Amino acid sequence: MLNETFKEHLSEYLDSPITQTSALTGGDINDVYKLDTRNNSYVVKTNDANAYPDMFKLEKLGLDELAKTKTFRTPCTLHTGNFENKNFLILEYIASAPKTSNFDQIFGEKLAKMHQTSSAFGFIKDNYIGSLPQHNDEEPDAASFYISQRLEPQFRLAQERGYTFDNLDSFYSRIENLIPDEAAALIHGDLWSGNFMVSEDGQPALIDPATCYAPREMDLALMRLFGGFSNTVFESYERIFPLAADWEKRIELWQLYYILVHVNLFGGHYYASAKAILRKYL
Repeated sequence: MLNETFKEHLSEYLDSPITQTSALTGGDINDVYKLDTRNNSYVVKTNDANAYPDMFKLEKLGLDELAKTKTFRTPCTLHTGNFENKNFLILEYIASAPKTSNFDQIFGEKLAKMHQTSSAFGFIKDNYIGSLPQHNDEEPDAASFYISQRLEPQFRLAQERGYTFDNLDSFYSRIENLIPDEAAALIHGDLWSGNFMVSEDGQPALIDPATCYAPREMDLALMRLFGGFSNTVFESYERIFPLAADWEKRIELWQLYYILVHVNLFGGHYYASAKAILRKYL
């Protein structure tokens, strides 16, 4: 829980002193609280400053970049800082409500429009995917970015942790010819069903991004990996921003990155899944 000294410190950045705190779901590495004052409600995320340096500054950069597109709502980022041995990020509190009847259609349309925002492959800073570092050096094309900034770091980390993979050079050569030569898209980067919410007006809002400019099919592949998104979402997306030919054949290729992240975080059956995808594309 937040101690009184920490609450007093946080109150300095709010409209008035904190009158009540309540715990929210925060995942494995963050503690998350709703902060109520006399006039407003806020969210604060905290974690270990030594274990995850600058995590919330980088999350703020990502949320602010998504907000610039004026597509999905994202929580306004109010302040990041450190207190004693804790990082913290203060955010706008978004209340939840039931979905509108056309929620899924709107989600797909907004995602397609967000993906039409482009820049060079990479991002202004490296950031995090879950608790793991995510590399965002600029690369000239989609294949180079995906191989050097996404797959190679995760394979190296996995092998350091005792998970072996064979024929990676052959695999990289093979997939270079499978990845479409599309412009980089602004992606959420960690778009599973736990990282969107329904705002008070019944519309979709995005939270907890791993933002970068990357192949747009990465977002769509992760959405399919763990479920939680209807066919209407994908159909609506396709009407606005049609995907390159044979995109269905690349779904597991993009999912490999996220499965490798899970190998490095959790091990277990994710290792077998990663090896199966590797074999498929060799």
